[in-house]
Amino acid sequence: MSHALLVMDMQNGIVERFSDECAPLIDTIASALDAAHRASVQVIFVRVAFRDGAPEVSPRNKSFSALANLQAMAEDGPTTQVHSDLVVEPGDVIVTKRRVSAFAGSDLDVVLRAKGIDSLVLSGIATSGVVLSTIRQAADLDFGITVLSDACLDADAEVHRVLMEKVFPRQANVMTVHEWVAQL
Repeated sequence: MSHALLVMDMQNGIVERFSDECAPLIDTIASALDAAHRASVQVIFVRVAFRDGAPEVSPRNKSFSALANLQAMAEDGPTTQVHSDLVVEPGDVIVTKRRVSAFAGSDLDVVLRAKGIDSLVLSGIATSGVVLSTIRQAADLDFGITVLSDACLDADAEVHRVLMEKVFPRQANVMTVHEWVAQL
């Protein structure tokens, strides 16, 4: 089984919204990245960004149309770049998505299929956003799924807990980074 570590929405503009809460998360994800690189696990960074003028955002899209400044989410803008504390190594892939799920509006599925990857290890912000949406779509696409519980963060700690303990185990293995690294 070939797997990839997905580091999702760990971009400047999103990390900044969580400020103090993100320092431990970034350290934990950096640890997972280091282990993945040492074990030759494919690393894929997933970020959300829009074209100039955000033609992808419909006024009917409650999540994205509510953003006060869509231009701040421009593809080449600083807020959409991978956070500088997470090192993108040669061979890592950066995927740009246009919706909440890592698959929606991106070429993630094409990259995974081209590389023969059939199992995903998920991390990122937010547990109730990109992580939940990506699990649902990945399960429907028949990928094996692992969620790194301590490498995900949500604005609502109780929502994070419920998802990790009650919802995600129905479709994914849930474990800590330490537990995952021990399996590599």
